[in-house]
Amino acid sequence: MPFEQCIPRNFTVGEIQSYAPKLAGVYGISNPHEWIYIGVSENIQSALLVHLQDANTSVTNPRATGFVYEVCDGARRLTRQDRLVFEYEPSENRRTSR
Repeated sequence: MPFEQCIPRNFTVGEIQSYAPKLAGVYGISNPHEWIYIGVSENIQSALLVHLQDANTSVTNPRATGFVYEVCDGARRLTRQDRLVFEYEPSENRRTSR
């Protein structure tokens, strides 16, 4: 099952601050060619801003251009992340799980 909010927003400070909630949930970072990373956080907006500000991490290289998210609680959040990682196979989740 894809992300509930499936229209990607631009991976920029302005769009993250305007659209990403300061709530717990699951988020995905992508570019036009691939899903790069799917993560969980207590504060989606904060997590996305950390990824964006740390431009030298493998999550932002290859260059991330978009993000999506879902607000969900703690118990569902980890299960949902596992399902989305299985479905989308993001490059950085595969790399870090080896």
